[in-house]
Amino acid sequence: MNWILLIIGGLFEVGFASCLGKAKHATGTAVYGWYTGFIICLAISMLLLIKATQTLPIGTAYAVWTGIGAVGTALVGIFVFRESAEFWRLFFMATLIGSIIGLKFVSSH
Repeated sequence: MNWILLIIGGLFEVGFASCLGKAKHATGTAVYGWYTGFIICLAISMLLLIKATQTLPIGTAYAVWTGIGAVGTALVGIFVFRESAEFWRLFFMATLIGSIIGLKFVSSH
């Protein structure tokens, strides 16, 4: 169950990073909405990480959480913010995903 919470927490990490990106381009009162989304996603993400580390090793949980956030945010950058999708960027995202899966399989929890 805590692996599921950790994955959801990683997805909320993608959410708070994406809100920052959208806030950068927003104008008027929309900026406050994106910053509110940032704070909400940040709080949920951190709470889920804290909950997951009650049974998972902190090193593994943190590595998986940041890995999901990094890959997810990079994918949002490619699909939403039109960032480059060059071969090496995709290659290293794939290796990061492989590392996340590997950590799950070698974890004792």
